Amino acid sequence: MRKYLTVFAVDWQNQFIYRLNFFLWRFRNVLRVLMTYFLWTSIFAYRTTVFGYTREQIMAYLLLVIFLYGFVGSCPSNDNVGGEVSSGALNNFLVKPIGYLRYWFTRDLSSKLLNTVFAVGEISLLWFIFRPALVFSSQPLIIFLGILMLASAVVIFYLLGKLAISIVFWAPENTWGLMFMVLVFTEILTGLIFPLDILPSHIFTALQFTPFPYLLYFPLVTFIGRLSPQLSFQYLLQSLIWLGILYSLLRKVWSAGLKNYSAYGG
Repeated sequence: MRKYLTVFAVDWQNQFIYRLNFFLWRFRNVLRVLMTYFLWTSIFAYRTTVFGYTREQIMAYLLLVIFLYGFVGSCPSNDNVGGEVSSGALNNFLVKPIGYLRYWFTRDLSSKLLNTVFAVGEISLLWFIFRPALVFSSQPLIIFLGILMLASAVVIFYLLGKLAISIVFWAPENTWGLMFMVLVFTEILTGLIFPLDILPSHIFTALQFTPFPYLLYFPLVTFIGRLSPQLSFQYLLQSLIWLGILYSLLRKVWSAGLKNYSAYGG
């Protein structure tokens, strides 16, 4: 445990080296939310509810997107693991008493903490400027279930990214193309741009059989009070099922990938 705490501390310090990249990433997230904010503001100009959402719920949803996406979607390991495998740098980790995937997960947690700190500041600033009316769940049980969903979402996002990166063991030249597809699906199918339940019911139902809505949408609607405790618990269980499936799949794929990697001498 101590070695991973050391990794966390060192990575926290290293993140301040590439400050420009970090600030540009944060600026992109805020810009996306601002564009969506003005879009929904114009929609609610002559309506009190849209797709079953009140203005207060939508505004809370948009501000929480900044926080949750910064926490869930911050995963710098996706930009490094593929390069280390294809370049042979993975060899340096295989001989060390540290789990490679746990090592990168620890570094990702460091990035998530930094993003969370900035997200709180960004949310506070946007609320101070626009002063939108907000609504959140006040039930402790629902908030607790939402926190558990959020924790599950962090792990699911990490597992999805590493599954996509695993193709580097067999086709190094296709790694970034597959990661781009994962990012596209993440932006469209997670609820990052709009609440997923405004889609036709059959599409929304079908999405629940994929891991994507459990990354953002279900934690978000839980926190803003759109779900009952029963439904929140149901979606938490479904999220944990996806976590188990992806974890099992990643272990098998990663094991097969390491065998292939060793066969070619790293």
